[in-house]
Amino acid sequence: MPSDSNPPPSNDKEAVQDPKPAPSTVPEIPDGGLQAYLQVFGAHFLIFNSWGIINTFGVYQEYYEADLLSLQTSSTISWIGTLQGFLLFLVGILTGPIFDRGYFRYLIGTGAFLVVFGMMMTSLGRSYYQIILAQGILVGVGAGCLFVPSVAIVATYFTTKRALMTGITAAGGSIGIANPFTISPATLSWFTLPYRSLSDHQKPPGGVIFPIVFRKLQPALGFAWATRIVAFMALGMLCISLAVMRMRVPPPKEARPLLDLSAFKEATFNTFSLGLFLAFVGLYFPFFYTPIYGTRITRLGDDVSFYLLPVMNAGSIAGRILPGLLADRLGSLNMIVPHAFVAAILVFAWLGIDNAPGLWVLSALYGYFSGAIVSLPPTIVALITPNMGLIGTRMGMSFTFAGFGLLIGNPIAGAILNVQEGKFKGAEVFAAVMLIAGAVTFAFLRLLLWQRGKKGKA
Repeated sequence: MPSDSNPPPSNDKEAVQDPKPAPSTVPEIPDGGLQAYLQVFGAHFLIFNSWGIINTFGVYQEYYEADLLSLQTSSTISWIGTLQGFLLFLVGILTGPIFDRGYFRYLIGTGAFLVVFGMMMTSLGRSYYQIILAQGILVGVGAGCLFVPSVAIVATYFTTKRALMTGITAAGGSIGIANPFTISPATLSWFTLPYRSLSDHQKPPGGVIFPIVFRKLQPALGFAWATRIVAFMALGMLCISLAVMRMRVPPPKEARPLLDLSAFKEATFNTFSLGLFLAFVGLYFPFFYTPIYGTRITRLGDDVSFYLLPVMNAGSIAGRILPGLLADRLGSLNMIVPHAFVAAILVFAWLGIDNAPGLWVLSALYGYFSGAIVSLPPTIVALITPNMGLIGTRMGMSFTFAGFGLLIGNPIAGAILNVQEGKFKGAEVFAAVMLIAGAVTFAFLRLLLWQRGKKGKA
């Protein structure tokens, strides 16, 4: 009996099938059950302690500027956090193939060790180079070891519930750490000089749990022990992930290359990767600048505008779960296309908003519709991957496009806008146009699949 681990043959002539499938050795996809749901539970902690740790850098930047690294500039300090986020995406190119080769638990163990060890060494750091080595490089590489496995493993345990379970995994990050795909604004502050000119209490918050822990404990226990407690929390959660998570798809008998270069011969993979890059160029501009806009344009007080980002993240929780639930019935591409278009329309609508009620509504709605763009890509990669044994490799490759989009988006927007003079419109148009471009590219991918026989759920 053929295994469900490989999808039915596609009419895409460019897709390269595994030359030696071994259906008899691959267990049937459970699509539920205790073991499958434990993977979602464990994946939540992997995201929590990859993006969650990185999103904590906002409070560290504030402390470093005031105390430990006070002789360094804000831009120099923020490179520590920027390096963390960039390495998380970059390491995915390697961790994806390693995942596919069956070394899933080694990745979790290595990532857990590097994250915890990096934070412990950070607690002992006294100079800039020590902090950037420990918190920037060790934690960044460790987070990269955890990130791709956290989304790839869920895709191998579910079929009809795949989008919903992936959405719940991503929403767990929103509940716990604000947004698993959002680098903290302080981390990104090197992108724009206008942002660095704001006072500390005007800068939007990064995460939720870890920053609160550090802020509450640092005055009482000191920097070193507050950081160690964050590390011990991460250690406890990652031990749970290591205990409950299991690889379902057996590794291939023959070693595969680190990159699946055949993917670049497929129009579907190239189109999706381009759409992901374009969408992520514009996707996070509202997350980054809405609180600043609230202070400068709608005259919200600093303490009030501070909460616009949590409202946006709250909307993102629903935006990761509900579209995933519908995507399992209607198709992930059928859901991401309209959500991307509506997200772009909302950013265009931002051009006409100059009052507080409108900005609150915009924040909630944009959080919802942007959430689908974040949570659905892993299931689309699974949809266009002929062999599920390559799912980790292809996720790592496609997420790299998203990473570079995220990396260049805010620098370009920062060069266009002028915070001091309250000129946001040019950057708003840029973000909206990039979102439109991403949505059009996703729609083109849907058309490609339509022409090749997938006329229904896709």
